[in-house]
Amino acid sequence: MGDGLYVGEHFDGEKRIDIILRAMPWDSPEELASMPIATPAGTLVPLSELVEIKRTVGPSQLRRIDSRRTVTLELRPPDDVSLEHVLKTLKSEVEPQLKLALPEDGNIQYGGSANALTRAIVSMGSNFGLALIVLFLLMAALFRSPKDSALVVLAMPLATVGGIVALRLLNLISFQPLDLLTMIGFVILLGLVVNNAILLVHQTRSAERGGMSRHQAVEQALRTRLRPIFMSTLTSIFGMLPLLLMPGAGSVIYRGLAAVIVGGMCVSTIFTLVLLPCFLRMGETTRGVIDGKGDSKPTALKSVA
Repeated sequence: MGDGLYVGEHFDGEKRIDIILRAMPWDSPEELASMPIATPAGTLVPLSELVEIKRTVGPSQLRRIDSRRTVTLELRPPDDVSLEHVLKTLKSEVEPQLKLALPEDGNIQYGGSANALTRAIVSMGSNFGLALIVLFLLMAALFRSPKDSALVVLAMPLATVGGIVALRLLNLISFQPLDLLTMIGFVILLGLVVNNAILLVHQTRSAERGGMSRHQAVEQALRTRLRPIFMSTLTSIFGMLPLLLMPGAGSVIYRGLAAVIVGGMCVSTIFTLVLLPCFLRMGETTRGVIDGKGDSKPTALKSVA
């Protein structure tokens, strides 16, 4: 009532001005209690004679979300604690206690960075899966063999393990959260780790089509493609090492991305040089061939992919 009451309009011949009746300003509850009030009998009494003023705790403003009254709690975690760990702690320890104090139709929603993290994880997960499917279909079309495409894509899970291990080791030295740029590093890793596998698979199949046995084709592919594999791997690793080992003021945000790429490339290279040749030799069969002296010689049978 004392904040302003419209009582009429004043017109001076050119402009119309609203007439607002306001009470005298006050800065404390005591000043409000001593404010004079005119009664219908024509007397003035302080407001404290008519009402009782009590100090209490309440929100500075009433907020509503979806037409429901809302109380917002703002939490700022320490710099050395990841947002994912904070959310896990809130949902397991704090949220059950809050629900006990809420009414039956009460609800708890997470906003701000927590909501953004959930959306980012869902978005990056769908993008990663879509990129993996597109990569598999593309390799299957180029090799004309889903089997060879699967061999190439097999490098991705081990590279992901290498990226996670590198992040764990980095956290032993300095705190590195799984932020958006670090998750983007896993998507970038898709296009890097498959290059070495493509070289070996393509060279092996080309040698088989030239008349070599499966075993000889794999050996030739390793001898021929070993140098290009090391060249591409070492350039990727040493190109990211400065960001990982000596991050500057503006490049520290890329440290997680560099750790993922370095760890993933190291593990995927081991897979390419050790496990992939074993997978390429799957399906190789031998049979005994009797020569003129009665000795049995193993002869490799070529299999068409």
